[in-house]
Amino acid sequence: MDSKDAIVVFEGQKIRRTWNNNEWWFVLEDIVFILTDSSDPKQYIQKMKRRDEYLAKGWVQIVHTLAVDTTGGMQKMNCVNTEGAFRIIQSIPSKKAEPFKRWLAKVGYERVQEIEDPELAQRRMKEIYKQKGYSDEWIEKRVR
Repeated sequence: MDSKDAIVVFEGQKIRRTWNNNEWWFVLEDIVFILTDSSDPKQYIQKMKRRDEYLAKGWVQIVHTLAVDTTGGMQKMNCVNTEGAFRIIQSIPSKKAEPFKRWLAKVGYERVQEIEDPELAQRRMKEIYKQKGYSDEWIEKRVR
């Protein structure tokens, strides 16, 4: 990966990331810093783990220590994949985290509806392909 690919920007703030096992892993401290404005994200993370016992119990499955390219060279840092980042966000009582929580609730609700009515999932898939610029003909072939 190019070094320019090692950082993602969210609302003007940088989140360092690394590619591991065919997926992006994001630096936990960066996520917490951006969503809480905490002056000490490491301390905030420790408090968050004490506040959320289920998060603490699953910590080793969610958070992995990975080598991340930083301005000071490669460093081992606590990282989470996208699913882990969403779980962490659920544990942050912050107005900056609230839009993510609402979006997760909406997506979860939509998936439950699609389980009950699979045609909804097919319609959603068609709409996504349309937004990506695929032709109606290509989409219909894909559906069949």
